[in-house]
Amino acid sequence: MLDVCLLGCGGMMPLPYRWLTSLMVRYNGKSILIDCGEGTQIAMKKKGWSPKPIDMICFTHYHADHISGLPGMLLTMGNAERTEPLLMVGPKGLERVVNALRVIAPELPFPILFQEVNGPQERIALPGEKDFHIDAFRVNHNVTCYGYSLSLDRTGRFDVGRAEALQIPKSCWNRLQKGETVETPEGTFTPEMVLGPARKGLKVTYCTDTRPCPSIVQNAAGADLFICEGMYGEDDKLGKAREHKHMTFTEAANLAREAQPKAMWLTHFSPSLLKAEEFMPAVKKIFPNSAAGRDGKTMELVFAEE
Repeated sequence: MLDVCLLGCGGMMPLPYRWLTSLMVRYNGKSILIDCGEGTQIAMKKKGWSPKPIDMICFTHYHADHISGLPGMLLTMGNAERTEPLLMVGPKGLERVVNALRVIAPELPFPILFQEVNGPQERIALPGEKDFHIDAFRVNHNVTCYGYSLSLDRTGRFDVGRAEALQIPKSCWNRLQKGETVETPEGTFTPEMVLGPARKGLKVTYCTDTRPCPSIVQNAAGADLFICEGMYGEDDKLGKAREHKHMTFTEAANLAREAQPKAMWLTHFSPSLLKAEEFMPAVKKIFPNSAAGRDGKTMELVFAEE
């Protein structure tokens, strides 16, 4: 199960009714935060979620509306007596940018680990989790910028008949189901001996601050939830979107139609876009299962019944 919360859906500057874009995903007691603009802490507090258990913070890029909330977030995590390491992921220059912001948050009771993303696509593991991974993919903004796909794999079904036929002790079954190889006096047993083919897992794809590009379609393909930038609702702002390397609602909808996720949320709205819902009928004509993002919008993703 994945808990997904769009903490804020604004771009450029926070508004009284809209915090800057950030996303939080929770899995198996761990939390991943993508971007940390001004107001992220308030949005998180309003949701009732805590920053203390955040295991990883991923940055799409280093424009202020995506990272300016970080010093305060780190201080809050430190005041909560956190001691576990915090992993940060982002484009080239990550450690330099974070340490510059930490001039006002110099002393923390926990270490920060840095992992830079440099290639067009790279896979990042969530520490301690074998079945959960994150794929960073480069998008097309006016600075180096990445989108992220968060995936939870699902192993094949355990075949009791095969386990019994192979005389595998029942004490080994649970570990084999978890994908572990088990060595016993009776022999070595591997998951492949008792597990069927991998089943469909869960995937959330998130991207902001970009023009439409093939990497978005490739990574959002088949996602359970695709969260995509929609800076401008008005089609007559296409020229402005192209100039500043952003997207219109229509462009995002066309990406979703091509990628075919189960659902799409739009986010990262321009401050001038007061009522995103007004533009959704046109979006739904292109990709029906679309919704305008809002602060605190949440979805619980669970494995499909079989």
